Amino acid sequence: MSSIPAPALSETAAGVCFVLIVLVPCAGAGIALINAGLGRSRSAAHSMLSSLCVMAVAALVYFAIGFAWQGYLGQPAHAFNIQGKSWSWIGSGRFLLSGIEFGSSPVSLAVLLGMFSAGLASIIPLGSGADRWRLGAACASAVILAGWTYPVFAHWVWGGGWLAQLGQNYGIGRGLLDAGGASTIQAVGGLTALTITWLLGPRRGKYTPGGIPTALPGHHAVFVLLGCFLAWFGWLGLNGSGAILFAGVESSRAPLVAVNTTLAAVSAALAAAGITRARFGKTDASLCANGWVAGLVASSAACAFVRPAAAVLIGLVGGALIVYSVEWLELYLTVDDPGGAISVHALGGIWGLLAAGLFATEQGQWMAQLVGIATLLGFVLPVAYGLNWLLNRFYRLRVAPEGERQGLDLYELGAGAYPDFMTHNEDLWQR
Repeated sequence: MSSIPAPALSETAAGVCFVLIVLVPCAGAGIALINAGLGRSRSAAHSMLSSLCVMAVAALVYFAIGFAWQGYLGQPAHAFNIQGKSWSWIGSGRFLLSGIEFGSSPVSLAVLLGMFSAGLASIIPLGSGADRWRLGAACASAVILAGWTYPVFAHWVWGGGWLAQLGQNYGIGRGLLDAGGASTIQAVGGLTALTITWLLGPRRGKYTPGGIPTALPGHHAVFVLLGCFLAWFGWLGLNGSGAILFAGVESSRAPLVAVNTTLAAVSAALAAAGITRARFGKTDASLCANGWVAGLVASSAACAFVRPAAAVLIGLVGGALIVYSVEWLELYLTVDDPGGAISVHALGGIWGLLAAGLFATEQGQWMAQLVGIATLLGFVLPVAYGLNWLLNRFYRLRVAPEGERQGLDLYELGAGAYPDFMTHNEDLWQR
């Protein structure tokens, strides 16, 4: 059994939390638009449909088994004892949401937020696999993420698991501090994106025979920037509801969460704008958009616990990191990540976790955050890679070469997103 009690919610707090939760799908819509806009025009409809299908699969899998593994504070869980201390490692709830009484209870709200969160985490890797990831394979990978990777790690952080117990068992801060899902959603999704990129390999024509990357710019900057606005609304709901449900803060702190979330996003976007302007002489729209979302991601861990000035600093650092990370991954590691998912969500989430430790007032909180980061890199990354590697052995992840030349819209859907325009270029026929 989990020894961390569930926070009690008043009717007012439950109502505020529900309103915030229903904003969360805006974050998914925003990420979907960003992924589609940063990809090629010949795969735009495929990208958007993949987002819908992946969210649908994630919701069903989370309903069937995911929440049973994740659980909630105070609910039954499997645990092991070390030196007389109980460490919870996985929830032991009933499948198919059996026994859940839906209403204004924290558990039913956690189910709804968890369903949206699993879908959001599953959309993130689509950005890294753009233009070459089969629709069926993306849905199969979402089964793994929503059915195992996400709920198990979410239990450790949000369900009263061992990372949350670091404070009470060993006096390490408050345990891993993550109000809005910088680790559970963003870093888990971003590290999964890294494994997908490794397994798929780069897009055709991305690298010359000498290993020099070539520019394959996104096809629709307006989609990308519109996605930033939608993501902002979604993050206000995500951070606010997560802080109430999983961090135990009062609903009256929702304005602080919204202010910190917004300040981190705008600071990160302006940092990216300033750096690209200084380095290239022009402001790069796609990197500014990635900076905006990276600021949202970095704000999630500490959004309810820091002052606005700290949120500005978190955003500035996050926006700067993204500009250099995207370049470093592409140039030196030959990682082809069209949507910037690895830099934005994995690196941004890890920075957010670290920042929560640096700016927290609790003694030893930075150590708890480092343990969480080490767990992400030492457990989540290899498990996600191993499971998707096995999937690739039995169900090929990457589309056939002719499908990539033709475009995923025509090859897998039978129709293009822009039938009135010519969307094919000479690079389609490069071998």
